[in-house]
Amino acid sequence: MAAGSSELRRVEDFRLAAEKTLPEAAWQYYSQGDGDNQTLRDNCESFKRYRVLTRVLRDVTTIDTTVSVLGTTLDFPVAIAPTAHHKMAHAEGEKATARAAAAAKTAMVLSVYANHSLEEVAEAAPQGTLWFNLLLFKDPERNKELLDRAAKAGYKAIVLTVDQPRSEYLKRPATSMAKRKAQTFHSVPNMMFPGAPPYGTEKYRSWLYSALKQPMTWDDVDWLKKNTTLPLVLKGILTAEDAKEAVRRGADAILVSNHGGRQLDGVPATIDALPDIVQAVGGETEVYLDGGVRTGTDVLKALALGARCVFIGRPALWALACDGEGGLFHLLNNLKEELVYAMARTGCVKIADIDSSLVVHESYLSSRRGNN
Repeated sequence: MAAGSSELRRVEDFRLAAEKTLPEAAWQYYSQGDGDNQTLRDNCESFKRYRVLTRVLRDVTTIDTTVSVLGTTLDFPVAIAPTAHHKMAHAEGEKATARAAAAAKTAMVLSVYANHSLEEVAEAAPQGTLWFNLLLFKDPERNKELLDRAAKAGYKAIVLTVDQPRSEYLKRPATSMAKRKAQTFHSVPNMMFPGAPPYGTEKYRSWLYSALKQPMTWDDVDWLKKNTTLPLVLKGILTAEDAKEAVRRGADAILVSNHGGRQLDGVPATIDALPDIVQAVGGETEVYLDGGVRTGTDVLKALALGARCVFIGRPALWALACDGEGGLFHLLNNLKEELVYAMARTGCVKIADIDSSLVVHESYLSSRRGNN
């Protein structure tokens, strides 16, 4: 175990500690992206290109960070994105993640590739706000079974990953090897069905890739809307055109995501894609963002550009690796404190005060200097 999480402050501190703590296969699996990692790097670097405009001489004695997300009030607008194989980071896996999110009074999206069943995670955090992340099988009965189980276990929303039309097309050798080691060490009970080969074997991988519905289409969104009463979030939208279609198909929310740079290298950073999507949907559905969020100021920037809530993936895993449930709670609390700090210095006393007037792209400032 790394140094106690109380000694760690910024997300970068957790990253450095996790790198020293995690086995090499786990670190590689969590860390790498697609191709040359351009998008992976740009997710973080693009946040730095937006500048915050402060507001002064305002009464910021009391600051309220609560936000309503799909009708549920979160203590602050930072939630946990779906990521696989939490047991590689900590023995308690997703159960520890769910407990930390519940203690921080925020939401967690459970990956279908979790190392615990969706029921086990719900039982571990009975007061938590849980959403379930789904990939679709060719067999609609398997999909219906997962939807029904999620609803029965108390999950509040379904998050459909839409940016994986095919699996395992071109990957770095190190990434593929790390993934295979992950699949060997820890099972994914939500992806096990009667008749499936033993988990972690080559036969299982072949079975899974043949059983998954690839590619999915907009008709599958229609099917989901007809087969669950839970709100539907589409994760992986990066263009205004797809955002408009998502609204037309009845999506309750859009998660602007490039899968942490793990699907197609060279796509836009999510913070750069966000404004066009927000404008395209025109308030008809909630818009969230993941990818590259590392500070409370990053959170403020995303909210100013139109996101209702942001989701963190790798940082949650790093914190889990450092100190389990306690480490993740500490990281979430630090992000909340950083957000409060940024809100105070921009004159915001509630989340609704954060708007586009607080953020400009550095190119705007450069153009103004050029005209002077």
